Amino acid sequence: MKSVFAFAFVCLPLAALAQDGIPNPYGAPQHQWASPASGAWGSSAGIERGPRGEIWAIDRCGANSCDGSDHGPIVQLDLATGKAIKSIGAGLFVFPHGLHVDRRGNVWVTDGAISKDGSKGLQVTQLSPDGKVLMTLGVAGQRGNDETHFQSPSDVITAPNGDIFVADGHAAIQPFIPANLNMRVMKFDSQGKFITQWGKPGARYSEFNNPHALGLDSKGRLYVADRGNNRTQIFDQGGKFVAEWKQFGRPSGFFITGDRLYAIDADSSEANHPGGWKKGVWIGSISEAKAEAFVPDEQAGEGVVVAPDGNMYGAVNVVPRGITKYPKQASREKRS
Repeated sequence: MKSVFAFAFVCLPLAALAQDGIPNPYGAPQHQWASPASGAWGSSAGIERGPRGEIWAIDRCGANSCDGSDHGPIVQLDLATGKAIKSIGAGLFVFPHGLHVDRRGNVWVTDGAISKDGSKGLQVTQLSPDGKVLMTLGVAGQRGNDETHFQSPSDVITAPNGDIFVADGHAAIQPFIPANLNMRVMKFDSQGKFITQWGKPGARYSEFNNPHALGLDSKGRLYVADRGNNRTQIFDQGGKFVAEWKQFGRPSGFFITGDRLYAIDADSSEANHPGGWKKGVWIGSISEAKAEAFVPDEQAGEGVVVAPDGNMYGAVNVVPRGITKYPKQASREKRS
């Protein structure tokens, strides 16, 4: 199905044009829109939609870490009010980062740091919607580059058959990455058994610099936000390289629905992404590999999702922390 942005005579948004004349289909960002159960929203890198349209987001316990906190950092939001419906995961995480909700409504979280006492962190955890731990991958508090340890897992996603993909390599973005740092994608079966992995530090195809987020399209292809390399890399589920896209900015997070790709760019600037790139959300066609809309936001975060009503939401990891609401603009037929 063609996007409405592809034809000038169909519907055009009321909003002003964004970068290079590309339309912006959303209204002004409403920063710090949501209210967490903890009272003050902490850093967040994840916001996801469940199978019934429910929206979950990460709140790092009112700060940038949950180490020692008794707050539940995984929050389900009421989209009518922005208030927390419930929160889960209290006491389980140090630095909750990547978030995924599978087809059964279970919630997956990656933890990218180690607790002060060394007993927690660096794992991928599957939770029921009520917060029961269903599965863990990795060894708590222990870094490694083998099949059973993580360096710093940044995101997780599951395929329709239950296979689990983990992006491992959340580290400081820098021109030269130490060779002993993991920069990889790992694949496990539905029971958590290791299948394969691919990737290493670098900027060539199938190499990564801070693989930050994952997405799966309707054809089953895996999207990797290769943030430090200012690109998206696309693979089949066995790790075979398919494509490199640079037209969707410097991605930190994805939301994919049908033929639409939403890629949120939290870090672009003239210094690290020359050519006038800005922070915000790129929206476009997967089949045409084309960016067709851009939502500018100098406070753009690292996660993005679109709710059933068409409104878009972003998870923000820097001050002012919280959840941003991007209201869907009404559209009108262009008149000659």
